[in-house]
Amino acid sequence: MFNVIIVEDNIYMQNHLVNMISAEEDFNIAATVRDAFEAEKLCEVQKIDLVLMDVQTLHNHSGLVAGKRIRALNRGTKVVIVTSLIDPDVLAKSKSGAADSLWYKDYGDRKLMDVVRRTLGGERVFPDTSPNIELNDMYSAEISPRQLDILRRFVKGMTYDEIAAELKISKNGVRWNLDRIVEKGGFNNKHELLAAVIENKLIVTTLKEE
Repeated sequence: MFNVIIVEDNIYMQNHLVNMISAEEDFNIAATVRDAFEAEKLCEVQKIDLVLMDVQTLHNHSGLVAGKRIRALNRGTKVVIVTSLIDPDVLAKSKSGAADSLWYKDYGDRKLMDVVRRTLGGERVFPDTSPNIELNDMYSAEISPRQLDILRRFVKGMTYDEIAAELKISKNGVRWNLDRIVEKGGFNNKHELLAAVIENKLIVTTLKEE
């Protein structure tokens, strides 16, 4: 019998995951919580085989940080990230220690239970890349890693000068890259670009580690 913790702050997705896991005879739901850090505490006092972990949980607590700490302290516990965030940084951090596998809620045709069982069997199951979504007149994959770094900081509210200093590039370089994204995407201005990026969950900047 596999003991499972479900971490999901959206009640509808939470109910879907509960129903899916409950339908499996060899799975037991040990707990269902909305906060990733609460799941950490439960793993300290219970034998948990699997954590289905959302990324952006209650209070903006990071499921990536919680997943990494759970895996470090509980060698027998597998963590599967279950997310709708397509930020490439989420996939990169999941692969580099935050999770054993990752499944996108809204993208791809792979079944979650297939990912779960393969993960429990010792596999690491990750997509090669984050989903390539349409942003007005362009696709997210057309935004370069450097431009994503700039855009991520711009979303946080940093000024051109602050972004330039942090990334060690010129202020004109910051402006040029943002203007190129606006132009390629057919946006009227940077505010429209920001709205599209946030609405489509391309960049997440609000996760808290503590």
